[in-house]
Amino acid sequence: MTKTVAFYTLGCKLNFSETSTIGRQLGESGFEKVAFEQGADVYVINTCSVTDNADKKCSKIVKEALRHNPRAFVTIIGCYAQLKPQEIANIPGVDLVLGAAEKFNLPAYLEVTDKKQKAQIENSKIKEVIAYHSSYSIGDRTRTFLKVQDGCDYFCSFCTIPLARGSSRSDTIANVVKQAKEIVANGTKEIVLTGVNTGDFGANTGESFYGLLQALEQVEGLERLRISSIEPNLLSDEIISFAAQSKKIVPHFHIPLQSGSDTLLKSMRRKYLTELYTERVKLIKSLMPDCCIGVDVIVGYPGETDELFLETYQYLNELDISYLHVFTYSERINTTAYKLPGKVYKHIRADRSKMLHILSDKKKRYFYENELGKTFSVLWEAENDGNVMYGFTENYIKVKTTYDPMLVNEITQFTLERIDEDLIVSGKVLYPVPA
Repeated sequence: MTKTVAFYTLGCKLNFSETSTIGRQLGESGFEKVAFEQGADVYVINTCSVTDNADKKCSKIVKEALRHNPRAFVTIIGCYAQLKPQEIANIPGVDLVLGAAEKFNLPAYLEVTDKKQKAQIENSKIKEVIAYHSSYSIGDRTRTFLKVQDGCDYFCSFCTIPLARGSSRSDTIANVVKQAKEIVANGTKEIVLTGVNTGDFGANTGESFYGLLQALEQVEGLERLRISSIEPNLLSDEIISFAAQSKKIVPHFHIPLQSGSDTLLKSMRRKYLTELYTERVKLIKSLMPDCCIGVDVIVGYPGETDELFLETYQYLNELDISYLHVFTYSERINTTAYKLPGKVYKHIRADRSKMLHILSDKKKRYFYENELGKTFSVLWEAENDGNVMYGFTENYIKVKTTYDPMLVNEITQFTLERIDEDLIVSGKVLYPVPA
């Protein structure tokens, strides 16, 4: 009988690309993919470990999987599985824990899927994780997440990712272009380039991220190319200028900042200070006035006094950006920051997070208000939410219109008219898809 498998993915776009690829591997091995709630024979949970909360979610998802099928074979992969395999093995109901290298050989581990009394752990030392595994998502969303790079050599003081994913390594331009052509042939309109440190692409191969963008610009049929996230020190003037005149790269950058205080940036071991970050934002907005700029920021990092937090708040308030991704600092063992003095009480972290979330909403609303009355292209999603469908403009404004199946996975022109209370914009579809 065909065995069924269900997936649950925590964390970043990179995890989604890898889950999708592993799902295709299992499909080729005879597994049938089903919805999580269908009570699959096998559950694969791809974990994150950026925050303590991500760790806790893993246990909850295991319980939920076993609620749907108490005899299900439960496999845990991802960053949490590499960092704390024994901790995961102790979660009731877990049968298999695979590390960073082993997860791409999952079909071989699932030849027998009988429940185990004790979880099996297959986990290489992270220094031995040197192979690069290509991945991309397909079929789950209108856009595709295409992995181009993995691992990181930066060792920021708060981050466990180098310990979970290993050193920086990249795909080749030739292979990424080949995959992009496969994705386009599948009918996908937008590719999102993703990685742990995406801008570091080519550092170990003699190629460059700029060279990759130039090559992808030539892929016939690719309509949109989006960069998921790129470090400010790797977002060169050359890349910004190329994006500004590109026919495919959309005007949307997500640029991690983490703190608006140079004192904290130095403690975090970031590779830039606020002066460089400000220069990047100014150049982007001068060349692409409608560009959307997203920012990652951490609150409650050790040593973040009231004064230093307000320094960050003021810096962000004055910066011409569009939204924030706010992360509350979470202690991670084996990081430098874990041992630092000046711990911030958790209720203060929560207060600061709330302040920045409010600031983010204000920034997004201001950005949207300045775009009202303008016409942009929108890629429409498949979701049908009470006869309403959603899409994103090239500069990442979320919009909605009355559901029309003819619009799904199509790009149309759309005039922005009104912002609702959920910060979603309604307007007018100008050029419906021909029958």
